Order: sequence, then C-alpha cells, then structure tokens
Amino acid sequence: MEALLFLFPQFNYMAPKEEVYFKILGPEDLQAPTMKDDSSRQKDKERKSRLSLFLTKSGSHENVSPNKKTNTTTNISPETALQWSDSFEELLKHSDGVESFSQFLRTEFSEENIEFWLACEEYKTIDSDTKLLSKARCIYTVYIDSDAPKEINIDYNTKADIQKVIAKPTKSCFEAAQLIVYNLMKKDSYPRFLHSDIYLRLTRRKGPGTNMFRRRSRSCVFNDRGEATTEPSAW
Repeated sequence: MEALLFLFPQFNYMAPKEEVYFKILGPEDLQAPTMKDDSSRQKDKERKSRLSLFLTKSGSHENVSPNKKTNTTTNISPETALQWSDSFEELLKHSDGVESFSQFLRTEFSEENIEFWLACEEYKTIDSDTKLLSKARCIYTVYIDSDAPKEINIDYNTKADIQKVIAKPTKSCFEAAQLIVYNLMKKDSYPRFLHSDIYLRLTRRKGPGTNMFRRRSRSCVFNDRGEATTEPSAW
C-alpha cells in the first residue's frame, strides 16, 4: 500500500472511481479526441500504461471502490443459484448472480466485459448533462480508446462512431458497443459459467447426496446430485 501511494500520490482510495481515473490520466486525456503530435501521444501512452499497470497489479479496477462487496456468494442458496441457469437475462436480474459471474470472468481475464456493461447501464440512468459528459468520457477512456487499460473487443466502425460523438455524448452513444459485449457474454461466457466450479459450488451447497429440484435451462439441466449435464435445448 505504501509503495502504491508513493508511485501514485494523487490517488485517493476513498474517491469515486471516475474521479480516480481523471486524476491519474489528467484533464487533457478527457478532451474530445484530436490530432496530437508524437510527444503528446507518447505522454498519453505513458499515463495510460501507468494506469493499466496499477489496475493489473491491484487485481482489476473494482478494487478502487471502498464499497465493493466481498464474499457475496457465501449466503446464496442452491435454489437461488439454479434460477440463474434459466437464462442470461435471469442471471443479470440478481446482484449475487452478477457478482458470481464477474468472479468467473476474472478467472478468464475478461472482467472488462461485465464492468463495461454495468457502466453503460449506470450511464443510461444519468439525467445531468454535466455528469453524462463526465461519465461518457470516463467510459471511453477506460474501455473504448485504443490505449484503454481495459479495452473491450468491438469492431472498428462501432468504435469510430463513438469517437465521433464523445465530445457531445447522448444516452444512446454506447448502445451498439454494449449490445456487442452483451451478446459476447451471453453466447460465449455464460454457457461456460454454468459449468464452472464457481457456479457448481453454489448449486451443491446443501452437500453431496442432497436432493435438488430439476430445472431446465437453455444450456444445461441439473440432476438429483446437483451436477450439471448438457442436454439438447428445448427451444
């Protein structure tokens, strides 16, 4: 901790994460994208490299928030966890489901997907134009920019469309990127999550040999021992 404070004296661990990013990156990084000379680009890369290194060493930027929940999965019942297998949409309705899914994505080094999706959901609820601009630039700097420390995997055209409007963002400016990330998680990460140790431990919390109710899912069903088995989709 002391070493981190020495390296980043401007960092305030109790500040909101948007403020933290702004202080580390500097106000010039939050301006609308413009043509820069070589020295400016080099300085930008150095700042973002320091931020990327810090986020990696600290185990992803969710550690910045002092209000982050810990051990949220300890009190989840098997019945509740089994509901998450109904659909990806059902999983996202439960805060514990989102946290468990986030834990799984961290094991695959793809936690930026759920973090970006959640940031976009929060972004769409902002009413203040000033806060909307601040949040949009934060999302762009952390997830969209080519030098972003947690860059998401979206196509060039989608990224270019966001770059064009980031100086005057609208509530819908991230919708295309959010949909791409959503479908990636739903089709790729979510099926693997249902077969992961993280999820299976939650569905077996009553212990071996305990009868569990069967619940059909698009991805799997659970037998009487709470084990996940693949089965042809009913849809």
